[in-house]
Amino acid sequence: MKVSLFSRIDSKFLGYIFLIFIFYCISCGPKEKKDTDLTELTYIPSGILGLPDIPVPKNNPQSSDKVSLGAKLYSDKRFSLDGTVSCATCHKPEQAFVDKLKVSKGIKNLTGTRNAPTVLNAAYYRTQFWDGRRNDLEAQSKDPLLNPVEHGLSSHDDLIKIVRSDPDYTSKFKTVFGIDPDSIGIDHVAMAIASFERTIISGNSPFDRYRFGKEEKALSESAIRGLNLYMGKARCQDCHMIGETYAIFIDDKFHNLGVGFKRIQPKLEEILQKKSESKNNPTSDEEILTNIESSELGRFAVTGVSEDLGAFKTPGLRNIALTSPYMHDGSLTSLEQVIDLYDRGGESNPFLSSGIRPLRLSGQEKADLVSFLKSLTSPVLPNMPK
Repeated sequence: MKVSLFSRIDSKFLGYIFLIFIFYCISCGPKEKKDTDLTELTYIPSGILGLPDIPVPKNNPQSSDKVSLGAKLYSDKRFSLDGTVSCATCHKPEQAFVDKLKVSKGIKNLTGTRNAPTVLNAAYYRTQFWDGRRNDLEAQSKDPLLNPVEHGLSSHDDLIKIVRSDPDYTSKFKTVFGIDPDSIGIDHVAMAIASFERTIISGNSPFDRYRFGKEEKALSESAIRGLNLYMGKARCQDCHMIGETYAIFIDDKFHNLGVGFKRIQPKLEEILQKKSESKNNPTSDEEILTNIESSELGRFAVTGVSEDLGAFKTPGLRNIALTSPYMHDGSLTSLEQVIDLYDRGGESNPFLSSGIRPLRLSGQEKADLVSFLKSLTSPVLPNMPK
């Protein structure tokens, strides 16, 4: 008797795939380009050991005046519904540009669904946000302003009215962009903030001095053992890549580790059915931060591609010892917990990334990995310009 292929496959899993197919077909159509055209970028030297040249859009060149304006905008709490939230509220310069909260708090102490990633070295990322729903810093900077659990503005016009009525702002915009108050728009604001954020970079850590500066004494013996594990048995290098002359510690990809997936797995079929029937594709910024079900879909909420279900962006590791808690939902509070997660092969689910599997590390090996990760801390971090 012949056995049907489908009888060997879990029927619920097939249901997921069918609904994903429907969702993907519905969401097909004109889309923004996924990657920045490298011909649209120029590169400026970072001047920091371990970091490559900084990519800068040709239509938004850096200048000291623009950076200064961006820093002022970044710190202005007036750009929120109740005057309590600025970019610096969730990305605090004095705390390695994070807020140390599991998930961030916005206006009226409202909380979203995602942990605030550090802005440090975000200038090097090809996508922004945990799900990569924006391609650059300019586009990223606009979303939190309108999100009801972040800045909560009704429109970008609310911000522009404040800027146009502030003589210091209008003077600075005239200097930077050569425009009069009536011509100031949200794109000018976004370009200034992004220019400031491209100065928030850090390297020259003990690791950098050991690896790229050839200082043999820069790392402890434990950290050196951790580096060897990182490059070998622990397989960290597969996603958090270290190059020959610099290290950003990312692969610009998205992976399902199973973190948080159990929140939606029992009713995944229902969630996917709703998504397939929704006219809101791809998922909006507001929905992602206010609906835990949409949030836990990860990159899939943006692309509708099955391999992206529950997948989140590979974060950088520089200054990782300073930026707890960890993962997209802030559910892990220590580096030890993160290493334990990887050691057991993530959290099992039907869409676990293929490269995630048990590592079988010893207690000493885990401790050595922690020592290495702590060696990625820079001695001096960027701050607000004076």
